[in-house]
Amino acid sequence: MTVLKGLREALVLFAIAVVLIAAGVGVWVAVSGGEFTHRLGVGFLVVGALLGMTGDLTLSRIETMPARSVFGLAPEREGAGGGRVLTGVGIFLFVAVPLIAVGILLVA
Repeated sequence: MTVLKGLREALVLFAIAVVLIAAGVGVWVAVSGGEFTHRLGVGFLVVGALLGMTGDLTLSRIETMPARSVFGLAPEREGAGGGRVLTGVGIFLFVAVPLIAVGILLVA
């Protein structure tokens, strides 16, 4: 059951990303003209790369590691929080990689 929840969450995140990318690219094309499909592919690539790098709390953990070690606190644990099922690896594999793949297909 957890697998289905994770896949459903990935599908929802992917759909939200697609809608937001399409809206942003639509504004970009309306303002400056150009080809929608190529720019849509670029948008998919950019958002996929950003989600791949920042899909979890890794960057914020890197910033807090020195402070946590100074105060003698244990490292933060990897895991989904706030009712989420997907971890950073799941977001990377099931959301960011498909976004990048679709972007490559649209640009090519």
